[in-house]
Amino acid sequence: MVMVATSGSCSLLCLLTLIAGACAASVIYDGRAPLNYTQANLDGSVDPYLTVVKGSESASHYTSLLGSRTPPTPLWARKSLLPFLPPRPTEQVLAVSIDNSSVFLPGGTNPQFGFRRTDVIAQKDWSPANLLPLMESGVTVFHFSVKADEGRPLNWGHEYQVVFIEPGDGSHVFGLQLGMDVLFLGVGSWLSLGARFAGSPFTNPTGKLPAKGARNFKVLDHALNVLFSAPFTYGPWHNFAVQVDWDNRTLAVLYSKDASPLKAVTKVVPNLTTASGTAGQGEFHFGVLKLPLVNPADSAANQGDVVHFGIQEGTTEGLLYSGIFVEGVQDGISVGGGRTIKALVK
Repeated sequence: MVMVATSGSCSLLCLLTLIAGACAASVIYDGRAPLNYTQANLDGSVDPYLTVVKGSESASHYTSLLGSRTPPTPLWARKSLLPFLPPRPTEQVLAVSIDNSSVFLPGGTNPQFGFRRTDVIAQKDWSPANLLPLMESGVTVFHFSVKADEGRPLNWGHEYQVVFIEPGDGSHVFGLQLGMDVLFLGVGSWLSLGARFAGSPFTNPTGKLPAKGARNFKVLDHALNVLFSAPFTYGPWHNFAVQVDWDNRTLAVLYSKDASPLKAVTKVVPNLTTASGTAGQGEFHFGVLKLPLVNPADSAANQGDVVHFGIQEGTTEGLLYSGIFVEGVQDGISVGGGRTIKALVK
């Protein structure tokens, strides 16, 4: 049974600061773009973001700060001192996009021609590694809010990995996915969930595209089981929180839209296929990673190498992000509106 009893506010300090968000003491990583964060900061990979996983252009070509043009998720907005005034945003929206130049060269070599990707990676003091012992031990909660970029729509015939924690083996501790369903079989090898039985590569679909459920968010565990699914409707912010118990290797998911408080949408479930200890830790990514469709002209071997081969249309596509942070659960799970609930247990 999922325990979601209210535990009250974090502390008197949280009430005095009148912030409708996570208490400062419990926040391990805050990826909510400060109001004074600039495009030059993005280009320089200034904390809290590492912005090197991208194409050949500058980071600010692919990732933009929207300032006051687009309000972030209202879930964490600062309450106004006067009740008749609307809440005040305390962060900027990040617009993350891809285009045909979004080919990443890891280490400056071996370009990933199969993918189009822009990843923003959480970091502290200029390195993601500095965060791992802090945010990936004990029980922690990963918060992120996603909204459609209506001027740069996704192509629902493809599959997108948009939020994930990636250990060194290339798997994902958990992932948020859009588009076609997938099964990850190891680095560079993917099959559709339906292909578990059909035996055909996901990049060579035999059915009509887009596939059923392509327009749904899907929260996946390490083994690519779908823990939670919700329609990716245009307009609202979709708020997620994933509780990770790193010692017992379990997951739980919370979800809401716009200013509605987060609510548990799954029980605490095992995530035992992920490695234990430091081998199971990995960088926290959010962005747009678009996988290819198969190119019939490629050899059979190359058709199975989705990292380096396949068809991409080269279109400009994107997503909007806000509300990115990681917290411990000693003060409960922040659910918005200045409220917390107890950590989820079996």
